[in-house]
Amino acid sequence: MFHGNGGYDWHTLYNMPIWLRNFTFKKIEEWYEKQNEANNAQSNMLKNNPKEIARPNINPANVYNASVPTKK
Repeated sequence: MFHGNGGYDWHTLYNMPIWLRNFTFKKIEEWYEKQNEANNAQSNMLKNNPKEIARPNINPANVYNASVPTKK
């Protein structure tokens, strides 16, 4: 329910045992902290190298076979 960004409704939280409510809150809090760290790391990388474009490491010579088969 959480990862769909729908959250929890009032009745679900009200009827949830306290230990489970605390556990769920801690897990969601950890998830948001990891997301914030990843976003901060990415924004710091962009600030340090604003002109560098991230490109995939693809070698076209390995991907495409440009040779034409010959008749025998």
